[in-house]
Amino acid sequence: MKSPDLAVVSTFPSTANAQIAKGILDEVGIESMVRADNAGGMYPAIGTVELLVRSEDVERAKDALQRRRPRRH
Repeated sequence: MKSPDLAVVSTFPSTANAQIAKGILDEVGIESMVRADNAGGMYPAIGTVELLVRSEDVERAKDALQRRRPRRH
């Protein structure tokens, strides 16, 4: 994937959460990548983690993530 073709589909408080969402997108055939500016993992609490997809996949990706979001009781 080329960077100019990418868009942030969601942000997460941790890399683990972003990886779970990436797995959801992988399951439905949407290519994605996780981007974190946390000094190579040395400082995981210094920012959010972004899940990126191709610009043309943003709506499909949001839809897939929304359908898989756990319901709170």
